[in-house]
Amino acid sequence: MTALRCTGLSRSFGALRAVDGVDLTVEPGARHALIGPNGAGKSTLFRLVTGTLKAHTGRVELAGRDVTRLSDVARCRLGMSQTMQHASLFGSMTAAETVALAVARHDGGRISPLPRRRCAVRARADELLAEVGLADRGDVPVPALSHGERKQLEVALALACRPSLLLLDEPAAGMSPAESARLLALLTALPKEITVLFVEHDLDLVFSLADSVTVLHLGRVLLSGKPDEVRSSEAVREAYLGAGRREELFLP
Repeated sequence: MTALRCTGLSRSFGALRAVDGVDLTVEPGARHALIGPNGAGKSTLFRLVTGTLKAHTGRVELAGRDVTRLSDVARCRLGMSQTMQHASLFGSMTAAETVALAVARHDGGRISPLPRRRCAVRARADELLAEVGLADRGDVPVPALSHGERKQLEVALALACRPSLLLLDEPAAGMSPAESARLLALLTALPKEITVLFVEHDLDLVFSLADSVTVLHLGRVLLSGKPDEVRSSEAVREAYLGAGRREELFLP
């Protein structure tokens, strides 16, 4: 059974066919990258998968279940969790309070006034913060975190939902090389029980993390395969750089 299968997904905005009959298969435990030049349709496809945007045609299956007509909240309850390219965090909370709220919400309610329950929620929040490299930053207000730390916090919030499929929309956007390296280490350390599908422009991170890659171009799948297949593809090079250009695109 596949972790995620998309069949014939399409979405138009007026005369623009942003996603045009896309088929996508993500295997369980994969680190699957979705890449392509600007305007390829990556973000639109991502939103169709997560349910924040409805497909005009096609089907989305999560672990064999048709979720095409389900909302993003319903998909989350079935094991799909996501981080967004431009996420909003609560500026009035600390990192630990933010994660604790996500943990409590996933368990079906508000943070309990019962001391035992509050301790359990905080313990889970601390565990998640440690998992994303923020073990010593729990009491820091969100606005005082660096950009990279806020991105790490967003991953902790997504993990609070205990997902089987984690979707990351440009997780390294705006990061320094050092922050990207920390993010790579974080994502590499995730258990294989969590399948990861991510959209990313940082090709160094893509080819360091991904074990499978799908390339979109003009709303369609140009190529889907192993990283080495993508690296050696002339069609991919032309999509990024234009026909006839021979510059090195994917550095070793």
